[in-house]
Amino acid sequence: MALLVWFTIFLYQKGSSESKKFDEENPVDKEPSPDKKDAPWAVRKGGIILKIYKNSLSISLFILFILSFMLHVYGSLKDANTENQLTGKPLENWQEYIASSRLWFESFQNWQSEFLSVFAIIILSIFLRQKGSSQSKPVDSAHSETGD
Repeated sequence: MALLVWFTIFLYQKGSSESKKFDEENPVDKEPSPDKKDAPWAVRKGGIILKIYKNSLSISLFILFILSFMLHVYGSLKDANTENQLTGKPLENWQEYIASSRLWFESFQNWQSEFLSVFAIIILSIFLRQKGSSQSKPVDSAHSETGD
């Protein structure tokens, strides 16, 4: 998801409801105004706080990815070492396990399904509609229209 958010900053897909519009200014690209009455605290503060806040979605998703990967390594290593113990094989440490094919096979299986689902929503939203969903264009929109 972090990659999806990051790629939508500069990549466009004609007809995708997930893409910014090609031919007009996009509200998400304008610089935040600290003078706006309801502006969040970070916008009013400015400086490094604003810089972090302006990228906080990507940063948060990236941190969640790292944490979930670390938890996956921990759980998978624990499972592998339980199997090793039962079969009389030596226990592995995390440095050995991170280079193992088992860990990467498990990880790529998970990532494959995630990439497939993200790809599906981006491409299918060009041609298919779901009335009432924020992930879909209006039902009567042309396939070539980007966004709402």
